[in-house]
Amino acid sequence: MIEGMVRLPAGRFFMGSDAAYPEEAPVHPVDVAAFAIDITPVTNAAFRQFVDDTGYVTVAEQQPAAADYPGADPGLLAPGALVFRKTNGPVDLRDVHAWWSYVPRASWREPEGPGSTLRGREDHPVVQVAFEDAQAHARWRGADLPSESEWEYAARGGLDRAIYAWGNELAPNGRAMANTWQGEFPWQDLTLDGYGGTSPVGAFPPNGFGLYDMTGNVWEWTADEFTPMHVPSSSAPCCAPVSIWKGGGPHIPTKVTKGGSYLCAPNYCLRYRPSARSPQSIDSATCHLGFRCVVR
Repeated sequence: MIEGMVRLPAGRFFMGSDAAYPEEAPVHPVDVAAFAIDITPVTNAAFRQFVDDTGYVTVAEQQPAAADYPGADPGLLAPGALVFRKTNGPVDLRDVHAWWSYVPRASWREPEGPGSTLRGREDHPVVQVAFEDAQAHARWRGADLPSESEWEYAARGGLDRAIYAWGNELAPNGRAMANTWQGEFPWQDLTLDGYGGTSPVGAFPPNGFGLYDMTGNVWEWTADEFTPMHVPSSSAPCCAPVSIWKGGGPHIPTKVTKGGSYLCAPNYCLRYRPSARSPQSIDSATCHLGFRCVVR
């Protein structure tokens, strides 16, 4: 087992939810073999070590291939990534363009774009990593990305069909249990949990398996293709567009992401729950999407 991981026993759990978004239903039993999983999401410091050791260049730092984005705005065919911008007031929540921008030169090194920095955020989750970036880091460690069922089993922490990773109450004794959005998304973030963006890993209590940030803080990549796994659904991602900024289309595969993020709010994306799931195109890098690894 790799240092910084917890080994989880094999077990059966009930996956999904019948009381939330349609793509999470129905609840069904799943058997999971034993595996080890990172205690926290991969941090900026850990990802920097990988890059320093290998010279790896992330997707967001590479020139996009025009052939992959037919009809794309040439101005967007530049290295970069998706960055969230708070709006000045209430907006139509059906239009993700209101708060997402494709920012040239945004990358894991400069998550909000040129001029931003990781200084003071070495222990925050790495973001602006596309699927293949997460996969490359995992392989370098002799690890893998978790399947959706492994991830959800780990996130539940041994609790049977609880709403949250810590139980059924959102804030027991008034205590924030995860880094999420408080207020009206996408313009009013009250930061009642103490954070207006990503938070240091481990800033909130662990779940029953001793794992931190399984929900909230950043969404996390899984290895599974996004398909109508539970019931047929036309679900669209709640928090980031799927390949629309460069003009990409359905030819770009999507993977399941789990856990919600600091941008998830009750009025828009109540997905900081183990059963929640969202599709994300493999070429996407965003300021609220990271990952953790497993060893089987």
